[in-house]
Amino acid sequence: MKATDSDSPRLPSEENKIGVEKGELLPEPIDDVPDPDAGLSDEERAAHDRKLLWKLDMQLIPWLCFLYLISFLDRTNIGNAKIDGLQKDLHMTDGQYNAALSLFFISYSLFEPLTNVLLKRLRPSVFIPAIMILWGVVMTTMGLVHDFQGLATARFFLGLAEAGLFPGVNYYLSCWYKRSEFGIRAAIFFSAAAVAGSFGGLLAAAIAQMNGIGGKHGWCWIFILEGLATIFVGIASYWMVHDFPDEARFLSDDDRARVIRRLRADKQSSAEHEEFKMSYFWAAVKDWKTYAFAIIYMGCDGALYAFSLFLPTIIAELGYTSTKANLLSVPPYAAAAVLTIAIGYIADRTRQRGLCNIVVSFLGIAGFAMLLGSGKASVNYAGTFLGALGIYPCISNTISWASNNVEGVYKRGVVLGFVIGWGNLNGVVSSNIYRGKDKPRFKPGHGTVMAYMVLFLLGGSIITRLALAAENKKRLAGKRDHWVEGKSEKEIEMLGDRKPEFLYTL
Repeated sequence: MKATDSDSPRLPSEENKIGVEKGELLPEPIDDVPDPDAGLSDEERAAHDRKLLWKLDMQLIPWLCFLYLISFLDRTNIGNAKIDGLQKDLHMTDGQYNAALSLFFISYSLFEPLTNVLLKRLRPSVFIPAIMILWGVVMTTMGLVHDFQGLATARFFLGLAEAGLFPGVNYYLSCWYKRSEFGIRAAIFFSAAAVAGSFGGLLAAAIAQMNGIGGKHGWCWIFILEGLATIFVGIASYWMVHDFPDEARFLSDDDRARVIRRLRADKQSSAEHEEFKMSYFWAAVKDWKTYAFAIIYMGCDGALYAFSLFLPTIIAELGYTSTKANLLSVPPYAAAAVLTIAIGYIADRTRQRGLCNIVVSFLGIAGFAMLLGSGKASVNYAGTFLGALGIYPCISNTISWASNNVEGVYKRGVVLGFVIGWGNLNGVVSSNIYRGKDKPRFKPGHGTVMAYMVLFLLGGSIITRLALAAENKKRLAGKRDHWVEGKSEKEIEMLGDRKPEFLYTL
């Protein structure tokens, strides 16, 4: 819908009244972008669209999932190293170990809001390989440290180097796919974290058998071998990671036009070139949605890191050996990966991302209630399953929800950086709530995670969904039309999600 000089309320069409129930407006013609499919039938257009989506999926998703698997493996393998003797061999107290964990999240979180701007300006094919090589080098040095100071320094720089991948890839994918297509891709991407948790336990158990080789402990080899693998993958990523749609070399001119037209029809312009301006940064800072989604994300991300860093320890305290504890950490992660993808699919189809968060969060709350209330090993192990099921799907779903509701190339990047950065900063809390003196029940830790999920994840999702629904009603009633009065079409386009015709995903 275009802005008019009329003072009468804007009356949405019947099609768009239906569309708002799904959290979207139906596409409008895009006249300023060449149409390579002009003159084709609807069936032929649909066939071209399916072929394009398949090409995008095959070129983008598998490698990016592989990169995040490596990233999550590298940041959480310290939990596997701990139960293999890291803390004892470095003569660290419980407080020093938790401090080393915290330092990662401090540098990781503080740098994240800036990384999407760097990603856009340096190009994904340069930025992502560069940070991978850097964190691979840091990871390798973690296997060479001899005391707390060395480990703490390495963890700080690991967080600095890794900061750009997760927010960067989510932002990057949002510049390729329609809002109704992004959720399942983000879910598949994030499911690599659950696979990493599962695979990490198996890999750590195998590598730890190298204990004594080269005079190194088994946990040293976990860091060294995984760090070297990251360096090699980072080098390969220069050829495997593609740039944004307006520069990606694997697209033909016709396919590039199709991508841009699809996003423009979806009320997005994120595929097109845009120069950075500080106004985009301030638009993100002043937007209430930035803080709403940051609160929700801290609810699931704080729980995520507590879970992933300490699951091997929790299972070990049930009476299992270090190797068996690593192996028993596999099934909860595998189940979480499956549900993460399923929720991504459901949320894309229903456009009810808030409801998905609300329903799934109850699984996690129930799981940590079991861990908090029971001392039986079987009940606690079942609780870890429900905990994983309640945490992992909400991570990718919350990122998709935030991305769906923010428009503008740089604004979206800054918002996602703030949301993810704030969530990860709560890893500092997660790193310090499972204390050695609380063994074997870890009640303060379980209680804190449960509070995060109830207050921030569940409560934040409910309040944000109600606020977005209220704003949609105002826009449909024409109460935001004054935002576009006297503006040109280009100025209206630059309003992004503040365009009165932009309706929020609930």
